[in-house]
Amino acid sequence: MAPPTRRPRSERKRGSFGFALPEVLTVRAMVLSVVVLLAVVLLLPTVRAAVTQQAELRELRTELSEQQRQKEELETELGRWDDPSYIVEQARSRLRFVMPGDKVWRPLDTDAVQEEEPEPGVVEPSPGASEDADAPWYSTVWDSVRVAGGE
Repeated sequence: MAPPTRRPRSERKRGSFGFALPEVLTVRAMVLSVVVLLAVVLLLPTVRAAVTQQAELRELRTELSEQQRQKEELETELGRWDDPSYIVEQARSRLRFVMPGDKVWRPLDTDAVQEEEPEPGVVEPSPGASEDADAPWYSTVWDSVRVAGGE
């Protein structure tokens, strides 16, 4: 078998515009590549929009299921308020209501509360109080400032 011979330049295929086209790149291959490129350019935004919409749909379904669960919880809570014993319990715990005849015990922390009872007798005026009952009010205020200042 004889090796393939190269055609001379003058025998190469020429396009319609007179340019010599290599054998690998034919008009059919160029048209096919342009059609594929055009299809990709036209379909890419559509595919991207479909993927984005699917993600949004998933998020909305998740949000819908969460809101339906919350709605069921609220309806259960609302149903509890139809029960009179629940209403009484809530009034007692939240508002500290008592029923007639109940004995209410309020424990006090005896360590924190130390009441001093005043001794019976005559109450003496505080030191620095003016003896003059007819003195104007501003002199009384000034006297209290002096006493507080330690003069």
